[in-house]
Amino acid sequence: MTASSVAAAIDRSELRHVLVSGTKAGFIAAGAVVLTLAVHRSAVAGLTREALVTSIVVLAGAALSLLPGRWAAARTAEGVAGAAAIGLWGTVVFMAFDIVVLRPLKAYPWTWDAVGGGSTWWYLPIWWMLGTYLAWMGGLLTAARARRGATGLAGAALPLVAGALVVAGLATALGAAARFAVAAGAGLTATLTVLAVAAVARRR
Repeated sequence: MTASSVAAAIDRSELRHVLVSGTKAGFIAAGAVVLTLAVHRSAVAGLTREALVTSIVVLAGAALSLLPGRWAAARTAEGVAGAAAIGLWGTVVFMAFDIVVLRPLKAYPWTWDAVGGGSTWWYLPIWWMLGTYLAWMGGLLTAARARRGATGLAGAALPLVAGALVVAGLATALGAAARFAVAAGAGLTATLTVLAVAAVARRR
């Protein structure tokens, strides 16, 4: 294997790779939303349905956080930036799916539109920022783990899933008004942030 082929295997941030990988991320998000809608329509409201929705949220969140860094083979700042770009493009792809497919089918009520006075444009940038942020943090974590020789996806995902469930459990125990699945999503984001920042701090 030549030096150039080794270099090409890590820190992938070229435009074509970002667009292809981001499109895959967008379809993962779309699949998770469609699956959530199917669960809501087929399962009776209660513990079972909430557990299924929470599982989808946590697993999809972990995948969309960690896969961009894996696809970008993040090892340095270049690869981490590539992961963030993949996350951003993934949100754009999902947005297109949302507008072209889900909205015409009236798949679910767009309460965010009502909050924004009927406009979608106030929350779409927030969605873009969230997807980019998750992929960025995931890229940092991927790069830090790779430096220690840990490249397995399951090893990175397990703490995220555990953290999400712990935070959601604590929020429920403290009487938070948010649904368990929503609290789990927030918990995953918080756990990912803590792990990524800790990884960067250890490097210094």
